[in-house]
Amino acid sequence: MAGADSYASWAGQLISPARAAELLPGFCAEVGLPATAGEFREALQGKLAAQCAATDAGYPDNADLVIDDEGRPSLKTHRAPRPAETSLALEAALRERMPERTLLGILARTAHWLDWHHRFSPASGSDPKLSGPLFRYVLTTFCYGTNMGPAQAARHIRSITAHELSVTARRHVTVEKLNKAIADVVDAFTEPGLIKAWGDGSVVAADGTQVDTFIDNLLAETSIRYGGTGGIGYYYISYYYISDTYIALFSKFIPVGVREAVYLIQGLLEQQSKMRPSTVHTDTQGQALPVYALAHLFGFDLMPRVRNWKDLTFYRPAAEVRYRHIDALFGEPGRNVIDWQLIEAHHADVMRVVLSVHEGKISSATLLRRLSTYSGPRGTTERKVPARSDR
Repeated sequence: MAGADSYASWAGQLISPARAAELLPGFCAEVGLPATAGEFREALQGKLAAQCAATDAGYPDNADLVIDDEGRPSLKTHRAPRPAETSLALEAALRERMPERTLLGILARTAHWLDWHHRFSPASGSDPKLSGPLFRYVLTTFCYGTNMGPAQAARHIRSITAHELSVTARRHVTVEKLNKAIADVVDAFTEPGLIKAWGDGSVVAADGTQVDTFIDNLLAETSIRYGGTGGIGYYYISYYYISDTYIALFSKFIPVGVREAVYLIQGLLEQQSKMRPSTVHTDTQGQALPVYALAHLFGFDLMPRVRNWKDLTFYRPAAEVRYRHIDALFGEPGRNVIDWQLIEAHHADVMRVVLSVHEGKISSATLLRRLSTYSGPRGTTERKVPARSDR
């Protein structure tokens, strides 16, 4: 039954400890983590100590960060400089020389060059029995990609009916096939050297966008947040992952009632392109303690916009450590120290969970939904757990 895993015991879906021990060395080598508990603890503690020392040494030269006597940090308002005249001239020259393309033209050209439309086929896997499959798949992609729908698309496009578009979408296109086609386009986009002028693909930004839908829809929910002031709408969220090379790596539809951070890791693991981002920027919806931990264990550097960071607890790498400029951040001497022995003792259990997600035995979204649920007095403990040991 769909959704039944949300009520099941996720612990029963984990791989066995013996299987976890077998997979651990290879996984740690892949994500760049130490394989043993002791080395993992030393690396994490050393990373925190180095970050704290660097922050303390650079504090006098940091004109934007201010820490008062009570240890409350604050950032000064940063104003972006005006664009340089040369930048404006370059933008004007690009607009003048780049011809304007239509969406249908772009889809048709890329399908001809990259053959991404060959990813679509009947459920049997046989060749499509369509007259002009490229034409049909391009129009179907345009129809549903623009959220126009088959009826409206057929009214404005000759030689195609709403029934033909609908049948093609239902019988020839699945989410898995669509994601493979997207990966083909992303991989082709990364080949020209020009895109390296914007980024190397190691950074991605994730954010959700509200999508309107009709009321009688199992995916739709009411949302005051996305419905506007004084209104309630029926929506679901399209969660996008945009690379620093300015191409969308992956997208996923999620319900509006779930925190976006729950699906953050799952999307990064499911995207099938050759790009392997290591740094993820999000808004405050990406700020969740279990997501911080899981992102680190999968080798991602999670960088959300932190909400209410003045109220968060900063942790010392060791009880005896003191700092010249930022010591007030950590509270009274000897307090707010990470329990490194606890981390080392539970290393095997934590890595077993991570390896289970990596092997597909349990979804990271299912796991994070359970771990991100706070109720009653438990919610008060959230700020007592270190969100990032190196920040």
